[in-house]
Amino acid sequence: MTIRGYRPEDEAAVIRLWEACGLIRPWNDPRRDIARKLAEPPELFLVGECEGAVMASVMAGYDGHRGWVYYLAVAPGHRGAGHGRRLMAEVEARLAARGCAKLNLQVRAGNAEVLAFYRALGYVQDEVVSLGRRLIPDRE
Repeated sequence: MTIRGYRPEDEAAVIRLWEACGLIRPWNDPRRDIARKLAEPPELFLVGECEGAVMASVMAGYDGHRGWVYYLAVAPGHRGAGHGRRLMAEVEARLAARGCAKLNLQVRAGNAEVLAFYRALGYVQDEVVSLGRRLIPDRE
């Protein structure tokens, strides 16, 4: 796998990847999520490529206080080869270089496989309750 920055021509392949990995929800428009990310520093939106095809992605953000990871995805046929681990290591290094002291992410309750993946990378469950409020509806 080669890791590189996201390019606009990757949009369709990245959305197909997210769909294959079950990351898209009816209330989120993935095209809008991509556009929002590209309005910010895009260096934290990475894709993994194998034989010229996008087969992995990770999107991260940093607000000067905490970093966040979103849309870590590895195509089902490419799992188990360390690609997710490599993408996380790359995004962690980029965030640390910006002075990011702590990285947060959210995993859907009950997703034991993904929780085990992150725990194996050294992530621990924080004693917090995640709250959210939609300010701009993506879909109605």
